[in-house]
Order: sequence, then structure tokens, then C-alpha cells
Amino acid sequence: MPKLSGMTGVAGAGGRIVAVVRRLPYALREDLWTAPVDPLPPMGEPGSPVWRPAFGMLLTLGATAVAVWHVPDLVPHGAAVPEYAVLLVVCQAMALLVGMWQPLYAWWASLVLMAVSVRITESAMSPGELFPWTGPEIATQSTALFLLTLRVHPRRACLALALSLLTGLVAGFTTRPHTYSLGVGAAAFVTAVVTGAALRALRVARTELVVQSGLTEEERSRRTLLEERNRIARELHDVVAHHMSVISIQAQVAPHLVENPSDELRENLAGIRENAVEALAELRRVLGVLRSEDAVADGLRQAPQPTLERLDELIGKVRSAGVSVAAETTGRRRPLPPGVELSAFRIVQEALSNVLRHAPGAGARVEVGYHSSAVTVRVTNTAPEVPAARAGGVGHGLLGMRERTAMLGGDLTHGRTPGGGYEVLATLPLEGPA
Repeated sequence: MPKLSGMTGVAGAGGRIVAVVRRLPYALREDLWTAPVDPLPPMGEPGSPVWRPAFGMLLTLGATAVAVWHVPDLVPHGAAVPEYAVLLVVCQAMALLVGMWQPLYAWWASLVLMAVSVRITESAMSPGELFPWTGPEIATQSTALFLLTLRVHPRRACLALALSLLTGLVAGFTTRPHTYSLGVGAAAFVTAVVTGAALRALRVARTELVVQSGLTEEERSRRTLLEERNRIARELHDVVAHHMSVISIQAQVAPHLVENPSDELRENLAGIRENAVEALAELRRVLGVLRSEDAVADGLRQAPQPTLERLDELIGKVRSAGVSVAAETTGRRRPLPPGVELSAFRIVQEALSNVLRHAPGAGARVEVGYHSSAVTVRVTNTAPEVPAARAGGVGHGLLGMRERTAMLGGDLTHGRTPGGGYEVLATLPLEGPA
């Protein structure tokens, strides 16, 4: 039984080897012909080498120089240069230039042209000269391998390297004896492949870093947006909870304000109070989800939300911080819906905070306009005396203003003024969005 198991294991290993050998031609065809190369990044995009135009010019000059250098190797000493020799070196130079866009096909062309060049060079060279790879052939094939390695996986580049060495070895053994340069050519080819693989790995790493940085910035923006929405929801909770509490109290007191209230009225008022209490309970549950452990202190959570009545107090605090602030109110001042009041106050607060942070030494102006169907808030500042250092990341200021305005169905515009200052203009409708 042990002997039979050993024979079964050998047979299994032999079957696997046969399967690998059968698969090898398909794998080689996939890696060295059908599989695409890395796409060439457009200029200016991540991974695009800024030196590509200069490299293309150097490659053109180098290919031309190698072609001129290679012509004497194809012609016996003292003989006239035949047309086929000129055609061969021109094709080799063109293959290198095409390698910037199609490196895989350019390498195949260089490999075939090298085999043709070996047959021509062998008849023109005298014994003792380097063969089968002369100096120009080494330069041409090394460049082709380098361009290929820049755009393919290192495994595919190693297969191309092995095939280039094998082609040179076969070409050398099928010709008359010469001083072979297989070692010199192999060293040059390996150097080209290693250098190209290192540069490709660096390019891939930089591209992935840029992509990852973009994803991180996007995630940071999304998290900032969610935090700002949570903050707005917490503030609106207090406004809504206040009104629901008033409704509950009024529904409880109303029966005592009417003489001999009917049972139907008592029942309806009791239902109103019950619904208001349930709504308050649900609001508290929602607030518990939104508020995190590191939120503001409990005392501040229960403080009443600010309105435009406290705008003078806010401007006074900003003035005490050293900023000259002018305030103006147009239109007939009147009570606004609580959400509009809160949003208008917060927009002014955020805009003045931005002036403090990003425009040191600048003066600010706050304008509140009351209209028949909307209220407008405009905050402008002059150019800063000293440019402020920009903080990294995504801030909450403009994002919060945009969210509050969009929540009410309003419009927010902001941007630099001609004098070098900044302006924020919010239009908040008094009716909710459709």
C-alpha cells in the first residue's frame, strides 16, 4: 500500500507538470501579446511624468544616433551601404519611437529586427568582434525592454527579458564562431528591466497615493457635512420641542377656560395633549441618537436657541475681539418663523467667525433685510491687513450656511469682492420649500 501511494503521488505530480506545460503557450501568449499594457496617463493627471516631452525628444535623438552607429555593423569594410541596411536601421529607430505609445508591439518589432540584424551582421563581421549583440543592438534592445517594463507588470517584463536573451542565444549558436557578448548584453538588459520596474513601481505608488488622498478628502467632507447636519438637527429640536410643549400645556389648560366643556371637547383636547407628549418623547429619542458623548455640556444643550433679537449682543462680542462691525436693518422688523430666526442668526455668526479667522484687521458689515416673503442676510468684510494662514481640511462655516439655507429652500451666494474682501448673502424664504 505505501508503494502504491507513492506511485499515485508521482503520477499526480507528473499530471500537474503536463498541465503546466500545456498551459505555458497560452500564458505566454496572454502576457506577451493579448494582455493590455498600463494606460498612458494624460498630461497633468496623477501618474503622468512631467518629463515625458523631454524624454520623447531625447529618445528621438538617441534612436537616430543608434541608427547611424549601427549602419557600419551591417556593411563589410569598404563596401557601399545597401538600401536594405538603411531600411533596417530606420525600422529599428521607428520601433523605439513607437514604444512610447505601444511598448509591447514595439518590443516584438525590435526582437524580430534584431534576429534579422544578426543574420546580416554575421556576414559583415570578422572573427573576434562582439557577437551577436553589437553596441547598437544592445542599446536598441535595452531601450525597448525599458519602455516595455515601464508599462507592464514586472512578471511580464521578466518573460520579455528571458525571450530576448533566448533569441540572442539561439541566433549566436546558429552562426559561425565569434567572440560572444551574451554577458554584456544580459547585464544591459537586466539593468534596463530593473530600472524600468523601479520607475513603474514609483509611478503606481504615487498614483495610488493621489487617489487615496482624494478619497480621504471626500470622506472628510462627507463627515463634516454629517456633523453639520447633526448640529442643525440638534438646534431645530429645541425649537420644535418648545412649540410642542406649548401645545401640550395649552391643550391641558383649555378645558378650564371654558364653562361646562363638553365631553367631546375634553376628549379632543386630551388627544391633542397626548399626541404632543408622544411627539416630545420621539424628539428626545432622535436627539439621543444625534448627540454624541463629546457634544456640548448639558447646561448648554438646554439653553434657548438664539434669534435675531440677540444680534446686537453677537456684534458686541465681535467688536470686543477687535473687529470693526457696522450693522444695518432694512424693512419692518417683525417676528419670523423660529427656523428662519435661528438660521439667520447662525449664518451671521458663522460669517463673522470667518472674518475673525481668515481676515485679520478687516472691517465687517452686517445687513438684515425684512421683505414680504423672505429675509436676507448679507455679511461683507474688507480686505485683510495681513493674509491669514489657511487651515487644512474642510471647515464648517460655509458648509453650515449652505445646509441651513438649503433646508429652508433659500439661496446662498458667496465670493470675493472687487476690493479684495469677501461677501456672504443668504435669502431665507418665510414659507417652507415646496
